[in-house]
Amino acid sequence: MSATLPLSALPVDAAGLLQFSREVAEARAQGQPIVALESTIITHGMPFPQNVETARQVEADIRAAGAVPATIAVLDGRIRIGLDDVDLDRLGQATGVMKCSRADLAIAIATGRPGSTTVAATMMAAHLAGIAVFATGGIGGVHKGAETSFDVSADLDELSRTPVCVVCAGAKALLDIPKTLEVLETRGVPVVSYGVDEVPAFWSRTSGLPSPYRMDSAEDLARLIRARQIFGDHGGVLVANPVPTEAEIPQAEMAGFINAAIAEADRRGIRGKTVTPFVLALIFELTKGRSLVTNIALVRNNARLAAAIAVALTGS
Repeated sequence: MSATLPLSALPVDAAGLLQFSREVAEARAQGQPIVALESTIITHGMPFPQNVETARQVEADIRAAGAVPATIAVLDGRIRIGLDDVDLDRLGQATGVMKCSRADLAIAIATGRPGSTTVAATMMAAHLAGIAVFATGGIGGVHKGAETSFDVSADLDELSRTPVCVVCAGAKALLDIPKTLEVLETRGVPVVSYGVDEVPAFWSRTSGLPSPYRMDSAEDLARLIRARQIFGDHGGVLVANPVPTEAEIPQAEMAGFINAAIAEADRRGIRGKTVTPFVLALIFELTKGRSLVTNIALVRNNARLAAAIAVALTGS
């Protein structure tokens, strides 16, 4: 293990855009496997202190699996690649935090506003930082009614352009999953289910939709990522990892909660970026907190798989 870097020596890229935590900087210097993590779950997913406790647990899961976590956020006009305990607490208690997708990341940097990163923005930052694997809960996708609203997440375009492997539990189940899969196919993004033949549906292990591909080991997934990297402009890989059986809410049960929450959002005229946070918060109420318990379980499960893939990539 190398000597600990003083804070003043933590590297910043030439343009002053990225700043690495001490732990991530040392991991990069030593060629250790690193897993990127988004930060919207901290700022928009749950209240303090549960948000920070969960973030620390997910990071601990990655370390236990042999990799180094790099939670990504915008603080003080820089993209932070890895957050220490002080920064995690600061972000977890901050107010007015921007929810940054591709369109918002530069705004947060330029204005100095704190920003948490969605799937798209985390992929952008991870790629800039040389991190090939990213663990999240669920990706954004095509919203129900998108044929009239044109509400499609930037996550899908990001997957088509940015060469990062995203490990998730599928698209968030409040979305139109069949249309999301169609867009991913059109964009040339391989969707691989881990250990199952169906595409998982976030809180539920099954969706009724056959998976385009199935792989059963981190080593197989690492080989796929290496093969994909031969084509530099071919974008990322989406790994759909089902929630653990003991933590899932079955699809038939979950559908009622989702439909009720979406109907209420429509009734209130909620649109755009505010739809998903509103629907998730209402589903939390309708399920009496079960959805959050499941969410935490699936995020931790995805982090462990992402770490195994990163370890396999480093050794390949």
